[in-house]
Amino acid sequence: MKASHIIMIVLLFAGCGEERRSDLTPIQQEVVKAVHEVDSMRSARAASITSGELVDFDTFARVCQPVGRRIIDIAQEKGWQFRQISERNRNPANGLDSSLVDVYRQFQEESDLDSLWQATDGGVRYFHRITVEASCLHCHGPVDTRPRFVIERYPDDRAFDFEVGDLRGLYAVTVPASAGSEAGG
Repeated sequence: MKASHIIMIVLLFAGCGEERRSDLTPIQQEVVKAVHEVDSMRSARAASITSGELVDFDTFARVCQPVGRRIIDIAQEKGWQFRQISERNRNPANGLDSSLVDVYRQFQEESDLDSLWQATDGGVRYFHRITVEASCLHCHGPVDTRPRFVIERYPDDRAFDFEVGDLRGLYAVTVPASAGSEAGG
């Protein structure tokens, strides 16, 4: 998609946050609700890591894996594609393809951009910012403080040296037109 199309779509949907949910179609409202559920779950689980706790694979299994499973469950249940994406990814499967680079850059350049909708040939896409919180730094802070299991399991890890408030990544939800005639709004 051309950058000019993305800009136009962003302008159309720039106000589609919490305060303007009534302007969204029922399916779009459902997408926003699902993303907020997952993001709240991520935040609460990360906040459960206590100060001084040894962060290991058991911590990962308690904090991160349930969030990933919830994303998969929602996607399967709804017939959507639901992913976490990042330029500085830990898992290469969560990297950016060419269709996502311009959108990601926009979130990097506009720190107050929380979410946006994008029309596609086959439906719509919704993007929502994932912001680094203090609790995220247990695994995403300085490169030399990453937990051992991260170093061992993710040799190509690029998800470190973040600071509180940084753009960690995006939730990206693609809703095909077949999910309902109201997907495009």
